[in-house]
Amino acid sequence: YQRQVINRLKTARGHLSGIIRMIEDDAWCPDIMKQLAAVQGTLEGTSREVFRHHLEGHVATAIRAGRSQEIVDELMETLKYDKRVLRPEPADDAPSVHATGRAADHAHTDADADAAASAAYQGAPAVRAQDGLKSHLV
Repeated sequence: YQRQVINRLKTARGHLSGIIRMIEDDAWCPDIMKQLAAVQGTLEGTSREVFRHHLEGHVATAIRAGRSQEIVDELMETLKYDKRVLRPEPADDAPSVHATGRAADHAHTDADADAAASAAYQGAPAVRAQDGLKSHLV
């Protein structure tokens, strides 16, 4: 559980670094928004993973110990701050705005997560759109 959550967070951190570089390089706003949505998807998935861990471990233990009202109150309070955790996870075969197809979205080790996410934007060629505005292919 811990390793998976940490890797996902490191991937998001690297992805955010790439987005910051995009903004510094004055990348095309829709491209930036697409990358922001991908990071949000990673964070939402991570939040669901933490929530599942809490339910399977801590909540189950509290209920067995007879503290069900206390744990329900805690969960209700927690859900006020993160309603996205209740969203269903996108199906693997369904197209998603979060699916960019880059290695950063599928990295599974610390080194892979940091390197792939950080490299996601680095070296992306700048192009000029038909209206003359600069865009980056990411």
